[in-house]
Amino acid sequence: MGQSPAQAPMTDKEVITELKKGNTDQLLKDLSSRGVAFEMDADMEKRLRKAKATDDIIKAVTAAGPKERAAAQKAAALASGQIVVSKEETADFQALQGELDPDKAIALAEDYVKKYPSSEVLTYVYAFEAAAYANKGDAAKIVEFSEKSLQSKKDNLMSLLMVCDAIPTPQYIKDHGGDEDKQLTKAEAYSQAAMAAIDALKKLPNESDEDFAKRKAGYVATIHADLGLIHLDRAQEGLMGIDKQELAKAEAEYRLSVTGVDRPDASNYYRLGEACRIQGKLDEALAAFTKASELGQGVVKQYADQQVEAIKKAQAAAPAKQ
Repeated sequence: MGQSPAQAPMTDKEVITELKKGNTDQLLKDLSSRGVAFEMDADMEKRLRKAKATDDIIKAVTAAGPKERAAAQKAAALASGQIVVSKEETADFQALQGELDPDKAIALAEDYVKKYPSSEVLTYVYAFEAAAYANKGDAAKIVEFSEKSLQSKKDNLMSLLMVCDAIPTPQYIKDHGGDEDKQLTKAEAYSQAAMAAIDALKKLPNESDEDFAKRKAGYVATIHADLGLIHLDRAQEGLMGIDKQELAKAEAEYRLSVTGVDRPDASNYYRLGEACRIQGKLDEALAAFTKASELGQGVVKQYADQQVEAIKKAQAAAPAKQ
């Protein structure tokens, strides 16, 4: 069924009729609610001016045009976290978005870039490809495709979170041994950009204030953990032994990573324990490793239990304080 006259965009004749009636307030309301079915150009402006249109009316009619309304709708969707895809790309994008097999997702992303080289959503396509490589544990590819994504949209939070997480990992740093400090500095800059992107986040449609706050807190905790690993890497890269200042920064970041979230990541407690242990803070290290064991599973729990046992043995063997 088509739109009713009251809902359909106004024609140029309707606008001119309203202008001639002198009912400016009602015209502005109609322009806002219905829009217009034509675009503003020099000839149209001349016709409207002849009908006594003011500057405000000209601006309102221009904003009510199809192109301007479409742009406004797109901007609103992007601001709320939605991804806007052209009609031609919809099926391919949905297929990529829903693909769980990492190898198939990578192939779909590569095909998408070839098929739509000028797509407005390439930043998200590259982000999905980076996520697929994250599932494969390939840190170098995570960084490569996250950075491609960020070339198109520097505040793409999905890509910022992945690149911040991948660069400081032992796997990536090992392959950049002669370039370690440069890479860590880059990761720190990405972390700062991620914090700014998190701060600028908008609530999703139907998202409660509480859920929005929890979502943001989870992102913030992740970035603090990444910064913790950056400082932990720096603390251990010097030729003159452990850098105590960097180690203290690592401890502070890891403490922030387990604060303000309902269920902190067990690995963050484990790294907090490491930072405390290296500093000789055995009681605090024991508390962190114990928490990592309580929250963790698999390898994290196994290593945490080993650290708990080792610290308890060391404390038992230490001479009593006078």
